[in-house]
Amino acid sequence: MHFDILTLFPRMFETPFEESIVNRAIEQGLVSVAIHNIRDYATDKHRMTDDTPYGGGGGMVMKPEPIFRAVESILGGDVAPSIAVILLSPQGRSFTQAVAWELTAHSRLVLICGRYEGVDERVRLGLANDEISIGDYVLTGGEIPAMVIVDAVTRLVPGVLGDPSAAVNDSHADSLLEHPQYTRPAVFRGHAVPEVLLSGNHAAVDLWRRRQALLRTHERRPDLLRAADLTDEEQAVLESLRSESD
Repeated sequence: MHFDILTLFPRMFETPFEESIVNRAIEQGLVSVAIHNIRDYATDKHRMTDDTPYGGGGGMVMKPEPIFRAVESILGGDVAPSIAVILLSPQGRSFTQAVAWELTAHSRLVLICGRYEGVDERVRLGLANDEISIGDYVLTGGEIPAMVIVDAVTRLVPGVLGDPSAAVNDSHADSLLEHPQYTRPAVFRGHAVPEVLLSGNHAAVDLWRRRQALLRTHERRPDLLRAADLTDEEQAVLESLRSESD
C-alpha cells in the first residue's frame, strides 16, 4: 500500500508517521508514504496555488492547474483502476470503517488536501475519482483527514497488526461497538474484572463479549444496529434490551 499526499503544508506531516504502528509498518515495508508540496507544481514566479472565486465572495479557491500537474506527474499518466485519487472535503462521503476496508483494495491512494474556501470544481469533475469527509464539521484543511485515513487504512493492511484478528474485532468492524476490555489487576479500586473473563471458558467469554457489544451499541450508538448482521438469538437479546429501556 502506497500513499501520496498532496498538500500546501508538507511540514504538518513531519512527525505523525514517525510514531507507533504507522511508523512500524513503514519500517517493515508494508506501506509507504510520500508527501508532495502542491506549490512545487505551480509554474508562475510566485508559485500561486489559489485565486479569488469567480462570481465574487470571500476567501480564496485552490487553482486546478497545480493539482492536475502534481497528480499527473506523480502517477505518470492515466489513473489505473488500482489507484484511488481522493479529494478530502467536507462535502465528500463519510469515512467509516467500511470505507477504510474498501480502500485497502487499492494498491495506491492519492490524497488531495483541500484548503481555504475549497478546490476548483474541475478537480472534482476531472481528476478525483473519490471524495471523502471524516465528519460533519469543517477543518482548516485536508491534512488532518489525510492523517486519519492513512492511520485507519494502514492498520488494516495484512501484517501490520500483530494479531490478524484484531482489526476484525474493532469497534465498527461489524457495525457494533467493541466489548469492554480488561487487564491486570483483577480488582482495582473496588472494581473487579467480570468472573467470566477469568474462567478460562473461551465459549463463555466469546458469548459475553458479543452480548456486551450488543448492549454497548444499543446504549451508545443504536443507529449502528440497522446495519448489524445479527443472529436470531442476538435479535431476541436486542429486543429484550429495547423493552427494558422503554
